Amino acid sequence: MLPKAVMTKAQSELLDWNGLGTSVMEVSHRSKEFIALTDRAEADLRELMSIPANYHVLFMHGGGRGQFSAVVNNFLGKNGRALYLESGSWSSSAVAEARKLTSDGQIDTIDLLVEDNGVKRVQLPDFSAANDDYRYLHYCPNETVDGIEIFDDINCPWPIVADMSSNIMSREIDVSKFGLIYAGAQKNIGPSGLSIVIVRDDMLKLPSLPQSSIMDYRLAVKHGSMYNTPPTFAWYLAAEVFDWLKQKGGVSAMAEVNDKKAQCLYQFIDSCDFYENRVGQANRSQMNVVFYLKDETLNDTFLNQAKAAGLVALKGHRSVGGMRASIYNAMPLEGVEKLVEFMKDFAEKNS
Repeated sequence: MLPKAVMTKAQSELLDWNGLGTSVMEVSHRSKEFIALTDRAEADLRELMSIPANYHVLFMHGGGRGQFSAVVNNFLGKNGRALYLESGSWSSSAVAEARKLTSDGQIDTIDLLVEDNGVKRVQLPDFSAANDDYRYLHYCPNETVDGIEIFDDINCPWPIVADMSSNIMSREIDVSKFGLIYAGAQKNIGPSGLSIVIVRDDMLKLPSLPQSSIMDYRLAVKHGSMYNTPPTFAWYLAAEVFDWLKQKGGVSAMAEVNDKKAQCLYQFIDSCDFYENRVGQANRSQMNVVFYLKDETLNDTFLNQAKAAGLVALKGHRSVGGMRASIYNAMPLEGVEKLVEFMKDFAEKNS
């Protein structure tokens, strides 16, 4: 979901942006008007996330999956090693992509998931005595498919690379604890086709591999994210979302709302025998609430009636089944309350 106010503004400006008489999609990405937009977008993102001065902010192609390979090519070189933590579908996909590009022994993994009586939780390793020579540690703080989120800091001796595609700006984080953060835009930032990369200066000194120029972080820094024509409309919408977030009180204010939304839905699921969540409370995602009907023969009926009630995109990922309510920043509390109201009514009628 994108903020309604942003979509309404984009609609009103579609044919005449910035008084130019043209769409933002029609102007040169090197025009003074568009450069002003990109400068504002970066400044707003830096403010929203309190990004330190020794970090570069890049607006790139490829989405999250594109960054899976970009991270390897930019930082591992021919002989580098990296450690990947697996906590669900997306972190495992990052491992698979990294192994396509590397030799045996370059990518080590640790499975963080522990399952007790059908309930999954994350158990973080103790790295206090670690002496491995890794270029970086990679993990995914929020697993959209599995509804699992890691809230604890990871304390390790290596630079941390985080795939924050689905929880960026949903709550406050300390950017200085990361070597690199990347995020596909299509959850909390804007439409698909754009990815945000926040990279610390020293990471760019690591050995790199030959790769596509448009995924080279060093070239992106040198050319201000404009080595080639960027996804201009997605960048424009991202800038408007950043402005909307500032008007809403920033990330801290958004975190309060997100907590209320998640608690509203989880508390109802826990209180109703008709539904269940299979993630330990300490690792329940605030962005993606995955839940199951105890009687899964009612799944299609649930989805059809939910759609009729104006509640859409609730079908769980094919790999895990069940239902998934994605309650990203733009989803208001009222939307979650409406879902809970429907779920309560459905349970009463079908128990």
